[in-house]
Amino acid sequence: MTPSTIELAVDADDLRIARLAAAAVGLALVDATIPMPLPGVKPGIANIVTLMVLARYGWRVAAWVSLLRVMACALLLGQFLAPGFFLSLSGTLMSLLVLAPAMRLPARWFGVVSWSLLASFAHIAGQLMLARLWLVPHDGIFRLTPIFLLAALVFGIMNGLVAARLLRESALQESRPGKETACDA
Repeated sequence: MTPSTIELAVDADDLRIARLAAAAVGLALVDATIPMPLPGVKPGIANIVTLMVLARYGWRVAAWVSLLRVMACALLLGQFLAPGFFLSLSGTLMSLLVLAPAMRLPARWFGVVSWSLLASFAHIAGQLMLARLWLVPHDGIFRLTPIFLLAALVFGIMNGLVAARLLRESALQESRPGKETACDA
């Protein structure tokens, strides 16, 4: 008997998701190297990619990119199935649950920065709930909530503003026909 080979068909959407997830993983690895004064507090710069994907390609693609990022980073950083992995996953899942209805809010008042803030607060909430239920079975963990909420506010605004600017610049690039970019050369 010869072993059979399974071939998976790869389409343009799969390649797009893989490229975007790779960009998010790269930023998440940079994020992991930034020293922070409190465990669990970090800028979350990979979320810039998620926000851009959400705005351009929708929730389903953003969910794929986010979940692939969490899995790949956990494997690359040696944290797969460790508490940090589950905290990251719970925060990501909570963010995605909040972003699904948030992207249907009126665009006149809610945009990428609003989405970033909502996702950032949801991420912290998901992590704190899991930490309380599993790692620190005491309500004392909630005393850290103001610090985490402040970090979520600051980094949520920063990441949202960066994503909004990058989206605006890419829209300008796409609207200029015949302009060659450094990537095209």
